[in-house]
Amino acid sequence: MGCGPAERCGSFRAVDGLTSPEGILAVAAAGVALISLVLAIVVALRLRRVRAAQRMVMGEGRERDLVAHAARLEQGFLELRDWVEESSSKIGRRMATAEERIDGAVAYQAVIRYDAYGEMSGQQSSSIALLNSHRSGVVLSSILHRENARVYVKQVVDGLAEHELSPEEEEAVSSALAGRPQSPAGA
Repeated sequence: MGCGPAERCGSFRAVDGLTSPEGILAVAAAGVALISLVLAIVVALRLRRVRAAQRMVMGEGRERDLVAHAARLEQGFLELRDWVEESSSKIGRRMATAEERIDGAVAYQAVIRYDAYGEMSGQQSSSIALLNSHRSGVVLSSILHRENARVYVKQVVDGLAEHELSPEEEEAVSSALAGRPQSPAGA
């Protein structure tokens, strides 16, 4: 007893054609299966790219957890930030010390040469102004004569002398603070 085209055999039914409900359902199932297969291939390719990128970030070697790797990187960045802040603080303190020392160094200077006694012996006397960036320092005057020499030192604070300055000493201070080159008195 065979099953003919119009007969139904047991639990198997013959597909009458693609237009029957069973045929349409079979074609739809095959289409869904084909789309699922294509999507699975696309997902597999993307996953391969993600794993390749992950290997670039995490390196080759033993299996590591991405979260643990990110935590180690964050810890490394925190340690680096702390080191940079500490180094910056040390550099700031050193700069402050250096600036203090530089402010105390001679920043303005001038030498004025003159003939203190009007003897026509040349301009053998001189006044030297040595001032720091706060306009404080000293004026040294050396008065020379044939038989003797005298040296005077006067302190200057904020551009003002503690003792009265001679005209040549005032010129040395003014010339130093103006940054002008030295010039003989009366020239």
